[in-house]
Amino acid sequence: VQLQASGGGLVQAGGSLRLSCAASGITLNHNAIAWFRQVPGKEREGVSCLSKSDGSTYYKESVKGRFTIWRDDAVNTMYLQMNSLEPEDTAVYYCATHGYCSGRQPIDYMHDYFGHGTQVTVSS
Repeated sequence: VQLQASGGGLVQAGGSLRLSCAASGITLNHNAIAWFRQVPGKEREGVSCLSKSDGSTYYKESVKGRFTIWRDDAVNTMYLQMNSLEPEDTAVYYCATHGYCSGRQPIDYMHDYFGHGTQVTVSS
C-alpha cells in the first residue's frame, strides 16, 4: 500500500491549499479516510475523517467551515481543501486510511496506512 501526498506549500494567512493523496494497493472507497497533522514537539492530531459506511464526516473544531474532506473514487485519491488558512494551521499533514471514522476525532494508531506527509506553512 502506498499513499502519495502532495499539495502542501507556503501560503499567506487567508489563503487556500488543496492537499491530495493518491492511493495504490488499497481501494479508498472500501475504507475510512482521514487527515492528520503534526507540529514539532506535539503529537499527531486528527483533523478530519470520512466514514466508509455512511459518508459521515468529522472535522476538528478549529477547522470546521474552512476544511473539506472528500475522495474521488475514479482516481482513488483523497483530498483536503483548506480555505481561510491561519498560522495555527502550520504543520506537516498526513493522509491515512484503513482506520476508523465514527464522528469523533480520528486516532492515528487506529490507522494502518499513512502517507509520507506534506508541509503546510501559513505566514501571518
